[in-house]
Amino acid sequence: MTKDTLTHLDKRGYARMVDVTAKEETLREATARARLSVNPETMKLITENGIPKGDVFGVARIAAIMAAKKTGQLIPLCHPLEITGVEVEFLPSIEKGEIIIEAQVKTRGRTGVEMEAMTAVAIGALTIYDMCKGVDKNITITEIALQKKRGGKSGEFQRHAKKD
Repeated sequence: MTKDTLTHLDKRGYARMVDVTAKEETLREATARARLSVNPETMKLITENGIPKGDVFGVARIAAIMAAKKTGQLIPLCHPLEITGVEVEFLPSIEKGEIIIEAQVKTRGRTGVEMEAMTAVAIGALTIYDMCKGVDKNITITEIALQKKRGGKSGEFQRHAKKD
């Protein structure tokens, strides 16, 4: 990879925001996931609304949505986007002692929403940690990753399942 192929560098090698003015507006969608490992007792408290700070998934959902909307302010070279939709799901597994957070973000624009989806799950995961740290400091956040995306010049992406 050369300096000429890095889109966020100018001819002198300085950081820049990519100019997307000439790009066509299209529907852009991205889905990201994060995984949290929690103690079984903590999972029980979360799913039964027994965490002292309140409704863990409700607060984390709002935090994730807010994070998607603020991504352009948090990541220096991201464009501020008009987000048209954010959906956040929590998939708790008591047996595995884990919570999967999935966020789908949509817009109609000139650049994609991959960073918005990943920011949403990251902040959602950190919010769960913050709400539960009083009862479980062993919570681990892992595997923040883009799962799929649609739209734009680069087309579609679908992450392949890991082989064990």
